Order: sequence, then structure tokens, then C-alpha cells
Amino acid sequence: PLVGIKRVIDYAVKIRVKGDKTGVETAGVKMSMNPFCEIAVEEAIRLKEKGIVKEIVVASIGPAPTQETLRTALAMGADRAIHIKHDALLQPLAVAKVLKAVVEKEKPDVVFLGKQAIDDDCNSTGQMLASLLNWPQATSASKV
Repeated sequence: PLVGIKRVIDYAVKIRVKGDKTGVETAGVKMSMNPFCEIAVEEAIRLKEKGIVKEIVVASIGPAPTQETLRTALAMGADRAIHIKHDALLQPLAVAKVLKAVVEKEKPDVVFLGKQAIDDDCNSTGQMLASLLNWPQATSASKV
């Protein structure tokens, strides 16, 4: 499978609003893999351990430090990581379009995404990706 992962402010960090009120402060703040993306990686690993899938590829879009999040997924058991370098914040539709290009290149049988990101709570990238690919989808699955 292809597993999309997102680098977010760590869930245990107390969020601070920037002084100019344009967003949250990220400088010097601990970042980690979105917890719901971590669940998606763990499920892909379980499928690999059962012999259902052969290779787990993780992909993430973001600035250079996103590599740390990808390395975490590799340490968990992913086989390969794809880093799409992009410094600006992307909205879910843009993320879905980038992931569509990755899917077209990698040709996975299935794509796993976390149900939502804890930073924006959008819960829409997966649905948009499925629509762009004209693939069926299952959302908010608790067991695969």
C-alpha cells in the first residue's frame, strides 16, 4: 500500500497563537507524525506481517524537516519513503492532487490515509483523492 503521512505539531504540545494572529507558532515546536497517519502506517504493517501486502511505501509533502517524519515511518516498518518537498502549507485538494500523481507513478493496490489531521481537522483529503482517481473508498475504518 501507499500510506500518506503528515507532519504536525506534536499532540502533547500546548499550541500558541502567533503574535500577529496569523496562525499558530511552529518555530522551535516539537513536530511529529499525525497520530491518525501513524494508525494508518501501523495497519499497513499488520497487513504486511500477515503476508497480505509485500511493500509499504509512505509519502509526505512538506519542507525538509518532513524527512524526520518519514524516517519515523521507516523505523516503524515501512519499506520506502517518498518526500515531496514543498515549503508552503497546502490545502486538502492540493494534497490530494499531489498524492494522485504519486499513486499514478507507484501504482499501489490500496492507499491508506489517517482519518484526519489533528492540525486542521479537515477529514477530506482521502475522499478527494478517491474521487480524483475514480477509486472506491472506505472512510473512518476501525478495522481492515
